[in-house]
Amino acid sequence: MDNLVLKVDALQAYYGGIHALKGISLEVPRGKIVALIGANGAGKSTTLRTISGLVKPRSGKIYFLEEDITTCLPHTIVEKGIAMVPEGRRIFPNLTVMENLILGCYTRKDRDGIKQDLEWVFKLFPRLKERTWQKGGTLSGGEQQMLAVARGLMSRPQLLMMDEPSLGLAPLLVREIFQIIEEINRQGTTILLIEQNAKAALEIAHFAYVMETGRIALQGEGRALLQNEKVQKVYLGED
Repeated sequence: MDNLVLKVDALQAYYGGIHALKGISLEVPRGKIVALIGANGAGKSTTLRTISGLVKPRSGKIYFLEEDITTCLPHTIVEKGIAMVPEGRRIFPNLTVMENLILGCYTRKDRDGIKQDLEWVFKLFPRLKERTWQKGGTLSGGEQQMLAVARGLMSRPQLLMMDEPSLGLAPLLVREIFQIIEEINRQGTTILLIEQNAKAALEIAHFAYVMETGRIALQGEGRALLQNEKVQKVYLGED
């Protein structure tokens, strides 16, 4: 487990009365992008919610940096080094861009480090730097997604989990968001990515898992899964 940031072992979970996770196991190696793809209702978001402590598993184990975090509370999990960029962005619309970013580092006390990370996210997202005093709710959809990612990075996570970052974005912005995800990873952040845009996710993922109704149906290197006949037919719309 030395090189693993995250290990999920035989996880079972219920969400809204539905048996959402039926014994899934997955691994996220340090420094990699791992994608989780699948249709709506496959259990992808429940997987992230369970890892982040928002859903309590019925059985199974979650290990982060070799520590069992299965029963940890959500705020403890953030403090340990896992951040989530939730589906639908979930920024604070009545707060400014800067206030949203500062809330992202509420667990930190290192002022110099926070200042450095602010400079880093402004390099990644120059548009946010131009809008620091603008209210989050007045940003475009793409800018709100950038703010959600930047806010997640402000906790300086060892694992950044992203739930549908391209949802509702125009194709050009989708390309930009995926380029930014690759750049964040190049600079050392490990990423677990949930995405319905299977093609875009598999193109940048080092490794990927395909979920079907609460189970892992397929797994392999991202680009290898792009060539898989079943993946092409079911998720990429190719015959």
